[in-house]
Amino acid sequence: MDKDNLHELPVPPDAQEAGGHEVLRAFVVDGGLSVSLQRAFDEAQTWGVLLVDLARHVARIYEEETDMSFEDAMREIRAMFEAEWDRSNDSGQSEPIN
Repeated sequence: MDKDNLHELPVPPDAQEAGGHEVLRAFVVDGGLSVSLQRAFDEAQTWGVLLVDLARHVARIYEEETDMSFEDAMREIRAMFEAEWDRSNDSGQSEPIN
């Protein structure tokens, strides 16, 4: 593997200090999504909380780095989430590695 071609994010400061469990890693590879994840929660509904929290983080970054407001970014994220819900184009597989 060519490490110069792999662009990883750093571990968040609070996790670096206190520790934690990585539950999701996502990369864009040739324009597509490649993920590594583990179930991590007893209840599937907790992933809903995680996904909404993640959307909020993304919206704050758009607000900080572009002319888009937090509210507009959240509206666009939600609209695409709802549009993709019934027409998934994911042809990949998910297999537990534990």
